[in-house]
Amino acid sequence: MKLASLANGTRDGRLAVVSCDLSRAICGEGIAPTLQAALDDWPRAAPALEKLAQSLEAGSVESFPFNPARALAPLPRAHHWVDGSAYVNHVELVRKARGATMPESFWTDPLVYQGGSDDLLPPMGDAAFASEDWGIDLEGEVAVITDDVPMGGDAMNARQHIKLLMLVNDWSLRNLIPAELAKGFGFYQSKPATAFSPVAVTPDELGKAWDGARLHLPLVVHLNDALLGRPNAGVDMTFDFGQLIAHATKTRRLGAGTIVGSGTVSNKDRTLGSTCLAERRMLETLEQGRPVTPFLSFGDRVRIEMFDAAGHSIFGAIDQRVVKAA
Repeated sequence: MKLASLANGTRDGRLAVVSCDLSRAICGEGIAPTLQAALDDWPRAAPALEKLAQSLEAGSVESFPFNPARALAPLPRAHHWVDGSAYVNHVELVRKARGATMPESFWTDPLVYQGGSDDLLPPMGDAAFASEDWGIDLEGEVAVITDDVPMGGDAMNARQHIKLLMLVNDWSLRNLIPAELAKGFGFYQSKPATAFSPVAVTPDELGKAWDGARLHLPLVVHLNDALLGRPNAGVDMTFDFGQLIAHATKTRRLGAGTIVGSGTVSNKDRTLGSTCLAERRMLETLEQGRPVTPFLSFGDRVRIEMFDAAGHSIFGAIDQRVVKAA
């Protein structure tokens, strides 16, 4: 099934079940008022929502057109947002771009950070920034949403706690990162609010493309209608989602509704392009001696989407315009 949170004037929106082709929807308020409420009671809510999804597909219930422009992030605010860097190939390139060496442990021990989760951006809203000088960059990712995950589990058991998947644009301010990390205390100002796809989907919606830990489909990213890249999210993922969750729960539990991101999707096959500008700029530096592609400017438009084998959009599109903050 596919689930969305529709704007209704509240912070968390109202839960809706969306048809597989993203054309129709029906409210799930009789089952759970919000997606977080459904996740808090997943063993009861999930079967009821699945039954509603089946009725929606059969056309046996009254529904309304699904408008992604009215969708908030599936979780407009989350108790926990932990983002990984599972594509170590990308990490190596981006660290080169800022003159930082990469420890060998990055290939054997997952890297994660805890992001701000109180204000997650809708898929089609403007992304506002105060200055172009900050080096505005997109980062295309895949994320999972978990139920309650106990502390100390292994990667195989962690897979069982993955309940939903969605797409991510993890906005980054590249020119703020070096000085911030030099303080030795992690990201904050350089990682503004993150955007998510219109819908979150259960793993069974993905068929053979989902192996329980990786999503084996291209992530298609456009910048101003020009293709930036389409690397496959299942290729060159050094740490799968089970490993990322197990790493996060080494010292703590995760509550229902925790979002775990993959980090920027990146392939070693350079012909597939990139899902962020920092990576493209580093490749240009290696090939031409300097970066050619600028970071984003006000008015630029970013689109991130993923399609099934038949060419149908799975999650809907993150489609945002970069604007100057008031």
